[in-house]
Amino acid sequence: MRYAFINAHAGEFSVKRMCRLLKVSRSGYYAWKHRSPSQREQANQALLKQIKAVYLVSNRTYGSPRIYRHLRGEGLFCSRNRVARLMQLNQIVAVKAPRRSPVTTKQRLGAKVAPNVLNRNFAAQAPNQKWAVDITYIDTAEGWLYLAVVLDLYSRRIVGWAMSDRINTHLVNQALKMAFLSRQPAEGLLHHSDRGSQYTSGSYLDQLNQHHCTVSMSRSGNCYDNAVVESFFATLKVECAHTPFNTRAHARTTIFEYIEAWYNRQRLHSSLGFMSPVMFEQVIPH
Repeated sequence: MRYAFINAHAGEFSVKRMCRLLKVSRSGYYAWKHRSPSQREQANQALLKQIKAVYLVSNRTYGSPRIYRHLRGEGLFCSRNRVARLMQLNQIVAVKAPRRSPVTTKQRLGAKVAPNVLNRNFAAQAPNQKWAVDITYIDTAEGWLYLAVVLDLYSRRIVGWAMSDRINTHLVNQALKMAFLSRQPAEGLLHHSDRGSQYTSGSYLDQLNQHHCTVSMSRSGNCYDNAVVESFFATLKVECAHTPFNTRAHARTTIFEYIEAWYNRQRLHSSLGFMSPVMFEQVIPH
């Protein structure tokens, strides 16, 4: 493995220096280089090729646990430690999101608020029992693009979403309308949000009342009360929007593809036994 690392980076660093740092002899390295690769080395190279393919499909966002699970799901026998070691040696690292954010929650004076009925109980026994909603920002060269989502806590599936350059009531109403149209929930759905002015507006609460929803709201200034949606937004920033988009139009297209084609249908979720939300709803009985 150490010889393979030296060979892979021989054009970047001194072979002498790498041999000294990795505590191997140069003569041993050159002897290894000029002999035929062992079956183990050939197997490692074949596995590395598959690791890189999965890594690229995930838009460079998967770390070793998800790549390992994906490979096992494809029927490939390998250990998690081996995948992690090959990724480390070849500097295959999941991208991380920058920290920069505007204020998206602003409570309206005198707004009608509801108690925190959800109370951080994010488990659900079936689809459309509990929905959590929130708004985040997307950075573009043209200014902020705001994204409102509705997330089903059973499967972590995004069941409604909308985007706008304005953070207003229309934005959240559109996301909620999509969710109601696509899911047709029964009466008694628990709907959880923060106390922002968008979610306490008359038109938004009217939608919830018309569908006989139970309304729940986070306590002021407590992001942990809506931790699952916060986690989705963090994932989105890492996997899809880790650098600013050139235009809002490009951001809209990319985020649409991310939510509908990747996140809901393909991305492996550790909280779902490494299944996608769509797969989880199809496979797990409820």
